[in-house]
Amino acid sequence: MKTIIKHTSILLMGGLMMQSCSKFNDFATDPKSVSKDQVVAEYALNGSIMGAQMNPDIAERSFVLYWKTGGHQQQEWGLSDGDYDDGWTTAYYNGVAGWLNGVNLAIEVAQKNIDAGTVEVYTKNLLQVSRIWRAYLLTEMSDNFGPVAIKTSQGTNPEFVSVKDVYYFALQELTEAVAAIDKSVVNPPEFKDYDPAFAFDYDKWTRYANSLRLRLAIRLSEVDAVKAKTEYEAAAKLDLLTTPDQIFKVQEKQGWDDLSGVMSREWNAQMLSATLNNLYIGLGGITSAAQLPDSLDAYIKPANWAGRRFVNHFSTMTNDPTAGFFFDGLHNTIDPRAYKAFIIPGQYNNPDFCAYPSWTTSAKTTTRELTGFGNLDAKYTWNAYSTGDWGDKGAKNLLWGFEGTTPRLALRFRNSLSQRIFFGPWETYFLLAEGAEKGWTSPMTAQAAYEAGIAASFNYWGVDQYLGAYLASNDYNNAGTSVSWNHTTEPGNTHAVNYVDGYNGAAGTAQMAYPVNTLYKNGAIRNDHLTKIITQKFIAQVPWLPLEAWSDQRRLGLPFYENPGVDKPILTLPALTSSTYMTSSIKFFPQRLKYPSSLQNGNPTGYKQALENLGAGGDAILTPIWWAKQH
Repeated sequence: MKTIIKHTSILLMGGLMMQSCSKFNDFATDPKSVSKDQVVAEYALNGSIMGAQMNPDIAERSFVLYWKTGGHQQQEWGLSDGDYDDGWTTAYYNGVAGWLNGVNLAIEVAQKNIDAGTVEVYTKNLLQVSRIWRAYLLTEMSDNFGPVAIKTSQGTNPEFVSVKDVYYFALQELTEAVAAIDKSVVNPPEFKDYDPAFAFDYDKWTRYANSLRLRLAIRLSEVDAVKAKTEYEAAAKLDLLTTPDQIFKVQEKQGWDDLSGVMSREWNAQMLSATLNNLYIGLGGITSAAQLPDSLDAYIKPANWAGRRFVNHFSTMTNDPTAGFFFDGLHNTIDPRAYKAFIIPGQYNNPDFCAYPSWTTSAKTTTRELTGFGNLDAKYTWNAYSTGDWGDKGAKNLLWGFEGTTPRLALRFRNSLSQRIFFGPWETYFLLAEGAEKGWTSPMTAQAAYEAGIAASFNYWGVDQYLGAYLASNDYNNAGTSVSWNHTTEPGNTHAVNYVDGYNGAAGTAQMAYPVNTLYKNGAIRNDHLTKIITQKFIAQVPWLPLEAWSDQRRLGLPFYENPGVDKPILTLPALTSSTYMTSSIKFFPQRLKYPSSLQNGNPTGYKQALENLGAGGDAILTPIWWAKQH
């Protein structure tokens, strides 16, 4: 592998140089004076795939602080509150441009060799694999920014095209590439080392391409239904990525390079988000007692328990249904993947407990002060909070947003010993379920695909023993959604809960509201089939596919995203106010990343093209992408 990296670093110098160069036209220029006849296409493809694993500089900023935050897979301020950083954006933009530079080089060299008749046995397949990978990278970039460049020419600035053009191009590339792959080709043994994902297993590459085609088709379903249906039905008939051995994944390694873990930086807290928490709690009817060691039984609370209410220290100016409450124990029932993905505060004997950052004791500090009240111990509790500006309440609350007081992502995803997943079988099934629910021709019924998606996710997390009871459950989570496909009864507007006043200990009862998600069917529906599908898809994509989770929410308004607390105005979200915080709006959630300033400075023509294709709203965080909800 060291030899591969060495060669790749030479070939992709044009892409890597972009990270230290402000001129956008470096995207299309290879400053290294190496003849392309001396370049081997497999090196360039290998470098592109490995580069997209993101070195820690890019990963922290894009994967963690942008995607996971925008996708509500963690509690983190920044993008979730409409904020951004041009330096972070530049790091990702230059990175993905470099990866595209590499795969474009692989395509160009492979095609040149084919045209010249100087091919290896695998060259034609290598070309098609590269086209598949390029289709993914182009749509990843577009899903972040909107309009991007499809093609580049040596020595010229790229031309920006619409998101529709990007998607149509990618769909055509996937279709043609799959049709052209010859699965009978036998590769030389050493060739597999140049593909860190599938080792050039052509059956897996075609399956991935077909499932990726499903993803892109479904992405267009709300804005271009005819095209979406056509592409979906064509792809659904083909071989798809449906089993664990077909997962598109790349092995991470410890250190500081492209293969370092995307979630490995110790200073990132990566706490459970309120969105995930509201989806987890109560969903599936599996008791905490059945999931946890007996030593934690004493901390499990009765059903319908809301916790301790601290209205002077926790924001109530958010539509998070648990606003104002501190849950002083463990929930009676919870989705069985929750305790696998996030570890209970104080559960130090759990081998997946993450003690990051290792140079402090923060992760093992569970007692924090509520100014004016005293200390509050979060050991063996389960809480997640909205972001936003809590004003004076936030200033007095030293527990909110602290590492040791909130469930945090399991160590296995942070120690660079795992495998980063780009596409799992659960996603294929949930895509099939959504298409079938729309009435499109599908190889499976919507229910069968939905349940297969849950089963695939349970298998990944190792909780198969709960699957039967989970699929049959009619219990609602905090968002008002249940698991059972045939249970579509709406939960009503509220449900009764018991609590105690945190200040004086007085017992009380309240009607906790199920949130009104006005982004989906005007808030009237919480438990239909599509809500179930996207709820399960969102949970299954944790923690590897936050960009997909964010894209689904932008496209459908599902699942329910709580608003940031707005005890004080949030300058970056001016439409979110003390009068509007109980509703949902695309104006309350980030819709895309702004282009880096280097684009406007280095390629003003391209930037102008991008803005023209972006449409109303301009180059702003809150401007929706073409395939997303527009209001």
